[in-house]
Amino acid sequence: MKIRTKLSITFILLLIFGVTAVSSYAIMFIRNYLLQEGQQTIQEQARWLALTVQEFPLDDQFETRLFTLEEVSGYSVTVYDEDGAVVYGIAEPFGDDEGAVLTDSIKVQVYMRDAALVNIRGNQGLYVFHAMMRPGMEMGFIRVSKLKDTIYAPITTIRWIIYSGMFISIVIILLVSNVFARYMSRPILRLKDAAQRIAEGKNETINLDDQSDEYADLARSINSMAERLREDNERLSAINEKQAQFFADITHEIRNPLHTINASMELLQTGSLDADREKKYIQNARTQAERISALFKDLLTLQRYDSDENFIQSQWFDLQRVTGRLAALYEEEALQKGLRLSIQQSSCRVLADAAKIEQVLDNLISNALKYTTQGEVGLAYELGSKKVKITVFDTGIGLADDHIPRLFDRFYRTDKARSRDKGGTGLGLSVVKSILDAHGSEIHVESEVGKGSRFWFELTAK
Repeated sequence: MKIRTKLSITFILLLIFGVTAVSSYAIMFIRNYLLQEGQQTIQEQARWLALTVQEFPLDDQFETRLFTLEEVSGYSVTVYDEDGAVVYGIAEPFGDDEGAVLTDSIKVQVYMRDAALVNIRGNQGLYVFHAMMRPGMEMGFIRVSKLKDTIYAPITTIRWIIYSGMFISIVIILLVSNVFARYMSRPILRLKDAAQRIAEGKNETINLDDQSDEYADLARSINSMAERLREDNERLSAINEKQAQFFADITHEIRNPLHTINASMELLQTGSLDADREKKYIQNARTQAERISALFKDLLTLQRYDSDENFIQSQWFDLQRVTGRLAALYEEEALQKGLRLSIQQSSCRVLADAAKIEQVLDNLISNALKYTTQGEVGLAYELGSKKVKITVFDTGIGLADDHIPRLFDRFYRTDKARSRDKGGTGLGLSVVKSILDAHGSEIHVESEVGKGSRFWFELTAK
């Protein structure tokens, strides 16, 4: 069942119930009101009729006058003597009493109350007894009565008016509830259709600017959700593309070393190589094996960065301890290439993971030595207010501006052929960025083609 139908049925049932309840209550209220008003009126009329009858002469025209009084007043009048027997009029039954003589209880009540009224609400009508107090008069009581059907006569007209109004109201309710249900369900249906299109992957924005209620808030929430969904889809699409490229690069990076190792092993198995060539192929195989080992080491670092919450174990250490080891490690390589290696070794305490920071500086210095043929490779740091700026610089070939945005992507190479010749894994700078991101620091690059590059970042220091 559609929501529009549910709303219509709900409105109709509620309103019909309300109209019916109000109409029934109104009829009952009017019925009781008429009965009370009739009882009060007949009491007032009984006094007047009793006084009037007392003044009638006791002659042959008494009964005629009495009948005329009934026609004028609209009440049935019966006159009793002191013993309760009917003198004039008709002894109509009242209550459960079918006799023509007043019961002793009624006579006692009237006498004791000294011309007071005695009211009886019978099954068929209202009865009021009033004493006749003129001395020497044979008549003792007067009874004034009126049938309930006469009292309730106006209710028939009122009932038809109420019922007619109720049916007219129900028809109006049917029409109004249908229109109202359409009005209420229209924004819901628009939201449903838009949500369906969003679920199908369409670029949809819900516009309910004509609404200022909860529907508009819901539309804004769905739009916000759809926007985040689109952003997430775009991000996932980019991740999938990078992942596909990542696996392709891994395959390529491993295939070449394995091919070199396999070729070297095949040549060594022939047994026809001299000692120098045999040594050369063994060294080639070892170099490629070390390259694969370095590749998987970098991949393990990146995997831990992506999944391990405890990737970084920060503590205070002296930066001099790290830079001293790096100076000793690369001194011979720089000397062989005719480069000047200047690594600052002054004391500076920083809060970081010592092993990971050493890996960062190792990768940066190693890259600088690879791409610098003359001049200088250096590492320096400058202590500021609670921060130390660490810079690795060189006078090498430099980088073009279009390479810098993607420089830290995994397996990205500015010159793939030359880079592989130099034995890199293509993951060094990705590892650098991952480690520094985990430290809450950012790696910066300044470079100019033919003049060299500068990589710098900051750490918390004392």
